[in-house]
Amino acid sequence: MKFSRITIIGGGLAGCEAAWQLLKRGHAVDLYEMKPQKFSPAHKMENLAELVCSNSLKSNSLDNASGLLKAEMRRLDSLIMAAADHTAVAAGSALAVDRILFAKAVENKLLKQDNFSLHRTEMTEIPRNALTIIATGPLTSDAMADEICRLLDICYLYFYDAIAPIIEADSINMDKVFWASRYDKGTPDYLNCPLGREEYENFLAELLAGETVAAKDFEEVRHFESCLPIEVLAARGEKSLSFGPMKPVGLINPRSGTRPYAIVQLRKENTAGNLFNMVGFQTKLTWTEQRRIFRLIPGLENAQFARYGSIHRNTYINSPSLLSPSLQLKNDNNILFAGQITGVEGYMESTAMGLLAGLNAAFVMEERKLEPPPVKTAMGSLLHYIVSPSSADNFQPMNINFGLLNTEGFPKMKKKEKNAFLVHQALQSLDKWIASHR
Repeated sequence: MKFSRITIIGGGLAGCEAAWQLLKRGHAVDLYEMKPQKFSPAHKMENLAELVCSNSLKSNSLDNASGLLKAEMRRLDSLIMAAADHTAVAAGSALAVDRILFAKAVENKLLKQDNFSLHRTEMTEIPRNALTIIATGPLTSDAMADEICRLLDICYLYFYDAIAPIIEADSINMDKVFWASRYDKGTPDYLNCPLGREEYENFLAELLAGETVAAKDFEEVRHFESCLPIEVLAARGEKSLSFGPMKPVGLINPRSGTRPYAIVQLRKENTAGNLFNMVGFQTKLTWTEQRRIFRLIPGLENAQFARYGSIHRNTYINSPSLLSPSLQLKNDNNILFAGQITGVEGYMESTAMGLLAGLNAAFVMEERKLEPPPVKTAMGSLLHYIVSPSSADNFQPMNINFGLLNTEGFPKMKKKEKNAFLVHQALQSLDKWIASHR
């Protein structure tokens, strides 16, 4: 069937990236976004491409898989990567952005395109006999979730995702904190709140005793392992925090000349530097308890919270049983899924699936076939994970990591050398893939 336009449902990172990939190839796009008509429990801004959980897009360095994924998307002219690079704030080797400027940059770029139409209304039905990308994300509205359930004739899988508090900079006691990055790598872009052993143990006790927001009776709470609420992680053992998000390694307090027993790191939330995110402190504590407990941290005694941490339901489909490598539904090629709803975890991973959905939809429009990117690439390996039938019975969301990349036939080598080789191989494979589909 020949299509003249494509419908995208969802204006998050994946939906916007999919739209861009189609638009720059000359295809017409109708993007439906329910904000500001309706907001999810976690969204606050009216703009497209709102970052909710954090302003950090993780590492920008090519010595890890997250940096490799970004490099691959830059080579594919990613709108999200271009906006992120343009609105970046200092964060050491990580790529962090000013969330407001980032969202505006993405939206403005799309609105300038001739073939782009933005519809600010909630979609409650999936168009039939139309090419459609569903990119509604982990906070899909109830009406659309019910519609997808009917389409798939299957129940959703879900877990719970928690977000960290944001603190106003002028409420931080600068006499008790210090600027530094671990091992002095890059520039000193993090504010560090040092804790002695007694302070740490007192904080831990209060954290474990803190009141949390209860789940509804019908909900089974399952957290994503790499985004655990701080209090859930603390319950795993006395040193689970001091060896985890509060680990002090690579940090020396310049006032004492010694390494603290534990550290709480704060990262700039915006370019103005007047807001700071509590790194690794995603939480489901009540707001009252957040004020009481987090103010026990040295330097945060009078902390004012611009945003409290919260918890929200995160939804995804069982992609291995439902999607083909083109991200099309196996039983309906007119429908593609993109972003976090496919079972990837993380902003960049979601964007990557939006990018691939957009490319695949473009090739459908052009009556051509797009081969999946090689499994030697970050994008290809992540795609392979979510559509691999072998993982259908126990499918759970996944971040990009070097363990997903194909290392078959690799000689034994040290981890650092192996990762460097994986990066070189991935970018080389991606370049060949791009050249073969020009």
